[in-house]
Amino acid sequence: MTTTTTPPRDTSSTPPAKESAGALLLQSVRSNMRQYGMLVALAFIVVLFQIWTDGTLLLPNNVSNLIQQNGYILILAIGMMIVIIAGHIDLSVGSLVAFVGAMSAVMMVKHDMPWVLALVLSLLIGAVAGAWQGFFIAYVGIPSFIVTLAGMLLFRGLTQIVLEGQSLSPFPEGFQNIAKGFIPEMGPYTQYHNPTLVLGFVTVAFLLFREWRSRKQQLAYDLDVTPTSLWVAKLVAITAAVIAFTLTLASFHGVPVVLLIMCGLLIALGYVMRNAVVGRHVYALGGNKAAAKLSGVKDKRVTFLIFVNMGVLAALAGCVYAARLNAGTPQAGLNFELEAIAAAFIGGASMSGGVGTVMGAVIGGLVLGVLNNGMSLVNIGTDYQQVIKGLVLLAAVGFDVWNKRKVGR
Repeated sequence: MTTTTTPPRDTSSTPPAKESAGALLLQSVRSNMRQYGMLVALAFIVVLFQIWTDGTLLLPNNVSNLIQQNGYILILAIGMMIVIIAGHIDLSVGSLVAFVGAMSAVMMVKHDMPWVLALVLSLLIGAVAGAWQGFFIAYVGIPSFIVTLAGMLLFRGLTQIVLEGQSLSPFPEGFQNIAKGFIPEMGPYTQYHNPTLVLGFVTVAFLLFREWRSRKQQLAYDLDVTPTSLWVAKLVAITAAVIAFTLTLASFHGVPVVLLIMCGLLIALGYVMRNAVVGRHVYALGGNKAAAKLSGVKDKRVTFLIFVNMGVLAALAGCVYAARLNAGTPQAGLNFELEAIAAAFIGGASMSGGVGTVMGAVIGGLVLGVLNNGMSLVNIGTDYQQVIKGLVLLAAVGFDVWNKRKVGR
């Protein structure tokens, strides 16, 4: 009878549980470096200006004003992020904002059209403009830079023609409320805006459920997940941030209407980019167009739809901006395309395409918005504001290049 002995197990290559958790954390941070970095930068900027302005930045009325001031830029940034992910660019959005605002003014002021019908027709105008540009880019094969540069000149000229060089106003109150209104108060009298509190708690429940479901799906497929302690800390941070934001808005007039519009876009387009087939095709085209075409992606149709979507969002931003000004003006939308592009790149987009998130565009837009608002509160001149924003954009893109080189090594 012979006996066999099992050699001792070599555990030198098996990391302890603590090191494994640390490795998972490091991997998670590296994979979301740009987004995490921008969140940290946004928090730092908020704290800096909150101290610098002696607490004025986060006063409820200023927070509401910050949202309404930057609503149209955030709408544009969401659409621009999708365009950049696909490997394109759109230089015409600022001029399209002006043109749609002019058309809405003509419809409501000159022709007394109901504002709801004028809003619908304005969005259709944006869709047609986006389809016109998308056709030349997708089916004719002209580079998006050239087509949208031509569109920038075309729509700016049409704006001057439609308005005859003059501003048109005023708009109906319902249309103005798109940019300047708040959701109405309901329920018994309290110190806070009741519907805002309800929306805040619903948002917390939705976000926590989404995080739990995502983690459950990752575990079901044996994917690496964030350690439980860190995951719980993340949930606590999300809950605290949403509740603080909710109480801030609820202590003033409540949730601005434009914030509801942005949240709807964020949820809808975020879901499309994460889960829908067309969203995955957008990432595939931006990452490697040749490989995507060989894999069966209908690149022309996807590109066409991207620019139709951008046209609709530019039209919506045009209506929001016109409603805020209460006028259609020939000078509307100047440099809006640069603001949207900057927000997308600050929020994590890559020059080579295939990288970025809808939420990242919102974060990038908020970084610029808080910078603008904070610098105005401390009386920094517009000349220095432009210098600072330029340096922030350069730093964000430089960080992206540095991060790619580090990953490559």
